[in-house]
Amino acid sequence: MTVVMDAAALTEFLLRDFGQVANDYLVESVGTEGVTLRLTVADRHLRPGGTVSGPAIFALVDVAMYLAILSRIGPVALTVTTSCAIDFMRKPAAGCDLRGEARVLKLGRSLAVGDVMVFSDGQAEPVARASLTYSIPPKR
Repeated sequence: MTVVMDAAALTEFLLRDFGQVANDYLVESVGTEGVTLRLTVADRHLRPGGTVSGPAIFALVDVAMYLAILSRIGPVALTVTTSCAIDFMRKPAAGCDLRGEARVLKLGRSLAVGDVMVFSDGQAEPVARASLTYSIPPKR
């Protein structure tokens, strides 16, 4: 698959169109294999007990897949999530950032399907796995 938006373009898009969350994330890499997105974990991402909350992990996988799709189709802001299933497999390491590795598995004209593996810094095994489908609006 051809990359049409690199890390700098995706970061600029997030800052412009999703400023409310843009500073939580760092686009680490963009390539034909996918996008790697880092969640800079802060106190607001934690649940009681000090681990990263499920909603924070969901946001990471959603933003990572969204950017992976946009890296292929360009800044189509109205591309939306239609389905997401997450398996939470193990507790993230305390005080560590999370990394979402997103892959676009199928990119059609109106739907995109992909997956995201979530890793915690300092742990080799994934903490979560997600499968997502997005709707791509028709070109006008």
